[in-house]
Amino acid sequence: MFLNDFILSLVGGLLLIICVLVSVAFLTLLERKILGYIQFRKGPNKLGLIGILQPFSDAIKLFSKEQVYLYASNYFIYYLCPIFLLIIALMSWMCIPYFIKLFSFNLGILYFLSCVSMGVYGVMLSGWSSNSNYALLGGLRAIAQTISYEVSLIFIMLSFIFLIESYNLVMFMEYQSYVWFIFLMAPLSMIMLISFLAETNRTPFDFAEGESELVSGFNVEYSGFGFAIIFMSEYSSILFMSLIFTLTFLGANIFSLMFFFKLALISFFYIWVRGSLPRFRYDKLMYLTWKSFLPIALNLLIFYLGLKLLFMYNYFL
Repeated sequence: MFLNDFILSLVGGLLLIICVLVSVAFLTLLERKILGYIQFRKGPNKLGLIGILQPFSDAIKLFSKEQVYLYASNYFIYYLCPIFLLIIALMSWMCIPYFIKLFSFNLGILYFLSCVSMGVYGVMLSGWSSNSNYALLGGLRAIAQTISYEVSLIFIMLSFIFLIESYNLVMFMEYQSYVWFIFLMAPLSMIMLISFLAETNRTPFDFAEGESELVSGFNVEYSGFGFAIIFMSEYSSILFMSLIFTLTFLGANIFSLMFFFKLALISFFYIWVRGSLPRFRYDKLMYLTWKSFLPIALNLLIFYLGLKLLFMYNYFL
């Protein structure tokens, strides 16, 4: 019995990873097409019908490119870090309640926060192991940014934990049967969406890859296979953060096809922001989280805790 469950979980996990990687490939195509239309050009349109085969061409090109060997780098850490980043990004998908008995556990929110926090180590070590000053500076900036926005993200998640009284992501579906949380917690939804942009190092918070300042950030020394793996982990995180936002704020009925349309809409928002907004200044990025998001998240946490206690008091009366 245990062996059958293990094999089913293994096969289900592999299918999930394959589906995520295919989604990542076509998300890059969607991004290039949208950015093209924002800039009044076509985007990829030669390979296959309206460029539908372009992601596969990009994958073949990236994985067949020559790999640069850095003599001064810390060799094993340098090559293992991109793989570690991708594994963490793919592991985070396991906490989503799929209702097919893939992986079901009651600590989904804690697991999600743990996976997000672990990604910092991959960025730090990839910047350090390259033995390049530019990569190290890019890595340090990415770490400071990610850790800062994790603090407000944790307080936002605490508000949910007080409201739903559980760490299980399935509970979001039950509590949003009648009204979505985005109507009850509109300020938190905006803070969470902007925090996700900063967590994934996306425009306008892409300081880890500030080309004009740091060449290309922590991944400057990677080429071919290593760069492709980092690229895939970044876009996998974008899709996952979009799914978490949809699950927590836009109704969590994962059986509905509309759920996946909402997920695609949030992913489109990431791309739309990239095509529209210029990069922030780094000090303003830090002030935004420590002087704006953190006080608001703390005050709202106290407010929702009081609201929950008030409802419980009236219920027991």
